[in-house]
Amino acid sequence: MTGRTVIRGGLVITASDEIHADVLIEDGRIAALAATGTPAAEAFTAERTIDATGKYVIPGGVDAHTHMELPFGGTFASDTFETGTRAAAWGGTTTIVDFAVQSVGHSLREGLDTWHAKAEGNCAIDYGFHMIVSDVNQETLKEMDLLVEEGVTSFKQFMAYPGVFYSDDGQILRAMQRSAENGGLIMMHAENGIAIDVLVEQALARGETDPRYHGEVRKALLEAEATHRAIKLAQVAGAPLYVVHVSAMEAVAELARARDEGLPVFGETCPQYLFLSTDNLAEPDFEGSKYVCSTPLRPKEHQAKLWQGLRTNDLQVVSTDHCPFCFAGQKELGRGDFSKIPNGLPGVENRMDLLHQAVVDGHISRRRWIEIACATPARMFGMYPKKGTITPGADADVVIYDPAAEQIVSAETHHMNVDYSAYEGKRLTGRVETVLSRGVPVITEREYTGHAGHGVYTPRSTCQYLN
Repeated sequence: MTGRTVIRGGLVITASDEIHADVLIEDGRIAALAATGTPAAEAFTAERTIDATGKYVIPGGVDAHTHMELPFGGTFASDTFETGTRAAAWGGTTTIVDFAVQSVGHSLREGLDTWHAKAEGNCAIDYGFHMIVSDVNQETLKEMDLLVEEGVTSFKQFMAYPGVFYSDDGQILRAMQRSAENGGLIMMHAENGIAIDVLVEQALARGETDPRYHGEVRKALLEAEATHRAIKLAQVAGAPLYVVHVSAMEAVAELARARDEGLPVFGETCPQYLFLSTDNLAEPDFEGSKYVCSTPLRPKEHQAKLWQGLRTNDLQVVSTDHCPFCFAGQKELGRGDFSKIPNGLPGVENRMDLLHQAVVDGHISRRRWIEIACATPARMFGMYPKKGTITPGADADVVIYDPAAEQIVSAETHHMNVDYSAYEGKRLTGRVETVLSRGVPVITEREYTGHAGHGVYTPRSTCQYLN
């Protein structure tokens, strides 16, 4: 769609600046910015004007960790690419990077093709892919080079889930060595899955079957140990490392130490670790199953250390790890055995609002909000400044955000295809009003005006922190 739009009178917030400016959009891109009220801004003409007086004008969120339609534990994540990307748009996120899965015994290409088929023509917003590498061998190592060349520049490995996604240290080292050569970035699920499986078996043998034991067996020390080991393997390989969904203060300490040594090591956390805790896992009547994810929720005292890590830049990104399973019929698979509860929480719609609440609560600044939710994930995964900022030439992925609006989070009103909210009843200040994806209104004054198929696949360059 061509045509011009001007957004007038808002406070434009990026990772680096806050300025009262009018924004001119043309042919799906940001064409110009000019300080509100100046002759340059007055000269902007457009077919459509959006009044953003009293509102924030921010880049669309970049959620670099989602799992739409993921097969897990005999079932599938309940959001499709269609429902999941629509919900993301409602929450002010305009780009997701989802995980294509290589199954053991199959090629990376087969996995990637399968995910392209799931997503193509179904997404409301733009999307890219990371590649889960479950089977490291000579063929898959060669394929990694080809994937980097075509814009899939990050590869996830698991130190957890033996028998499913698990890679041993030798496989991890080989993949890291390859990424050191081809410019790819290894993303690590850092938990000692071999040791955790022993603790799971022992807990079940003692009759400890409730959801809260999921958190107790997946010990913080085993997250820290795996994080340390991943860092050392990356150091041996001369490769960068991105540790996903960091939940434990002991793991943050490992990342901080590595970064203090000047290593190219990065860390991501998620809203669930910042706002929820083992108190939720312990909710009675199997309600705790709603909060089962891996890495698990931690005791409340970990939250302060995660916020601190976000302020000191020992953690750089907040993604959701959105992987929803309905309570009815899916989470319930684990009644009587916590190890059979599908791992994952819904959150793609809540991230931008929860992080704005963190601004209101004084945990982070407005610019840091945009940095950890938009700009850094775009840079980390090779999409900046096309995504993650508001600057001439960038895609016109823009959110008009009302910082004063109040909302109560609820499954009754959310748009994710799941029968509960992890944040049910939580009061938040701030709400998305209008969302543009490449200049096209996807949410218009709290109405969905987008459509499946608007979102396009976005190839990525390599991590922009390593150049």
